[in-house]
Amino acid sequence: MGDDHSADSPTPESRAPWERPLADPSYREAQSGRPRRLPPRQPPPERRPPEPPAAPEHRAPVERTEPSRHDSGRIGRRAAGGPTEALSVADLVKKVAEDDASDPEKTETIPPIDERQPPPPGVPPRKTPPAAPPSEPPQSTPEPEWVADSAETTAVPQVVGNPGTTRLALNKTRKRKRLRAAGRAVVALVAVVALAGTGIVWGYLRSTEGKFDQIAALDTESTDIVDAVGQTGDETYLIVGTDTRAGASGEVGAGTIDDAEGSRADTVMLVNIPADRSRVVAVSFPRDLDVERPVCQGWDNDSGSYTGETFPAADGDKLNATYALGGPKCLVKVIQKMSGLKIGHFVGMDFAGFESMVNEIGGVKVCTTQPLEDDVLGTVLPQAGTQMLDGKTALNFVRARHVEAEGNGDYGRINRQQRFLSALLRGALSSQVLLNPGKLNGFINAFTRDTFVENIDTKSLVTLGRSLQNVDAGAVTFLTVPTAGTTEWGNEIPRTDDIKAIFRAIIDDEALPGEKRAEPLPSNAPEPQAAPPAPETVQAVDPSSVTVQVSNASGESGLAATVADNLAAEGFQIYNVGNYTGTSSETVIRFSPGHEAEAATLASSFPGAVLEATTGLGTVVEVALGASFSGTVQTPSPIDTPLNVSDVRIGQPEDAEIPADLAVVNAGDTSCD
Repeated sequence: MGDDHSADSPTPESRAPWERPLADPSYREAQSGRPRRLPPRQPPPERRPPEPPAAPEHRAPVERTEPSRHDSGRIGRRAAGGPTEALSVADLVKKVAEDDASDPEKTETIPPIDERQPPPPGVPPRKTPPAAPPSEPPQSTPEPEWVADSAETTAVPQVVGNPGTTRLALNKTRKRKRLRAAGRAVVALVAVVALAGTGIVWGYLRSTEGKFDQIAALDTESTDIVDAVGQTGDETYLIVGTDTRAGASGEVGAGTIDDAEGSRADTVMLVNIPADRSRVVAVSFPRDLDVERPVCQGWDNDSGSYTGETFPAADGDKLNATYALGGPKCLVKVIQKMSGLKIGHFVGMDFAGFESMVNEIGGVKVCTTQPLEDDVLGTVLPQAGTQMLDGKTALNFVRARHVEAEGNGDYGRINRQQRFLSALLRGALSSQVLLNPGKLNGFINAFTRDTFVENIDTKSLVTLGRSLQNVDAGAVTFLTVPTAGTTEWGNEIPRTDDIKAIFRAIIDDEALPGEKRAEPLPSNAPEPQAAPPAPETVQAVDPSSVTVQVSNASGESGLAATVADNLAAEGFQIYNVGNYTGTSSETVIRFSPGHEAEAATLASSFPGAVLEATTGLGTVVEVALGASFSGTVQTPSPIDTPLNVSDVRIGQPEDAEIPADLAVVNAGDTSCD
């Protein structure tokens, strides 16, 4: 048998084998002398016979050559016999069938093929009519190689679909397909809506961001801040309501410039939110509170900017006059010194902004036990009971301070303000506002449009709101700074010790009167193991690895700042500088357990200092400079020098004695008292 790679194999024609005329006799005659190559025989497609055929008898083996791969990459086979007579395809099929029928050894029943469907059992197959005989006699022309191994195709077409499927099953299948398509559509719609919603929210935040009127007010590096480490993570806002009579505020009934020129702090409220967001404390300051005014830069309320004029410090000034003279900066300094809190945010709002915010949420519902009559504003509420206040009425409700029935001047007004803000808070956080896009957007727009702020933006407010979403109204407490009578100029005299106790409790996150904080959830965490005993000796460390809080407990002004500069020169890292709570005669080095080496290294710069272990300082070490401090900071001990820490005392937290007569309003109290 020949092969394409045989030495006697002629060069193939320019056309491929499948392009040659198969039924052309002249072609067959021309090719009769060439070795025959057989095209590959494709296996018949899988079919399902109508009935199991009888077991075939053994056929005589037919010799075949091993398949070989031609240059074209296809697999071919060679027939065992030589050239045969020239036949058409139909004659060849008929001849093969007759030969098989005459030879019982090779007889096999093969069902015929119907193009539409398989014939049922027992039906005789349809025979293919024979073609016209060839022009040449069979003996003179050899059998063409392309038919040497051909056989009748026995594949049966497969039935498309399941002929046994019922109409009900088809309906269910169609329903499932529709449900899957609908599910995909819903998922796609949700994804698109979520993406669009995210873009809308982001766009809204960006659009409201530029509406804030920013103003300089804060002094976060002030030495008046008490225990800055203990306030880490807290958020403290100073909120000021001004009684300017110019512009829109005069149009809503605040008065005229002739009545009171400039702008005064009609309402001053300090709001503290601890780092764990477990409560909110708002402390109100009387507008006529007697204060010590520091050196302040002049303030022009009309332009909302500071002037080049500087005013010296003064005693016996009223709180609202301090704002009128020195603006937000001067007011922040006064409140920060009095409270010791680190004020990180400032919000100012005038009468027009207040009225607009109330109107945007549809009013605020309040309850009073008696009608409200003011000697200056007239009748504010003609009757007692629960009633809805619009913006204009609400403004007069919180402004009225000449109410004879209350008899306590500014304190009656502060109490009404705190009750109103409690109701406003409940209303703003209710579903009627939060789930009403129109009211919510109007409220936010009014806030951004009618306020002047520092360190306030929409994103931070949203973040703060989310962190407070689990705080109950009962955990929101309003306090009022206590006073003891008035001066000859009508200034309210502050009770300094009681005020310090209030803010010390706020810094230390202690419970306050009237507070209804939710009980913490029970924890499944294992009981903490006892801390290992403190070492008696440690080795000095590099001063650059020690972070120091310098606090002044001596009463000497400016001492903490001077010592901080000296410690920085020795390589210590200064965290903050401020005043210590109260005064002390001795210098104390305070630290959290586990930081004995850092504390001892710092103490080596203050001979005679007392080491005190406490909590809440983290990695920061605090030095509280006492009255006995010599004023000299020595060079710390060299690294790895053994230091004795056996006489460390355990610090006890100071008990803040909150006054019993403190005026308190709880935001969760809905009673009409």
